[in-house]
Amino acid sequence: MNKVKYKTNINCGNCIKSVTPALNSLDNLDTWKVDTENPDKILEVVLDDDNKQVVIEAVKKMGFEIEEISF
Repeated sequence: MNKVKYKTNINCGNCIKSVTPALNSLDNLDTWKVDTENPDKILEVVLDDDNKQVVIEAVKKMGFEIEEISF
C-alpha cells in the first residue's frame, strides 16, 4: 500500500460530493479522505500501486486543483 497526500482546493462538502464518483471509480485506490479543516485542503489516499498520476488526473478532470506534497 502506498499513502499519498495532495494539496487541493476541495474545500467543502459539495466539492467532496463532486469528486467522489471520480475517486471511487479508480481501481488502484483503496481509501481516500479530504481534510477540509486544513488550510491546504489535504486529500489523503491509499493506493494499491505507485500510479499516483491517476488520482491527479481524476481530480483535475472534475475541475479542481491538485498537487502532490511530501510528508
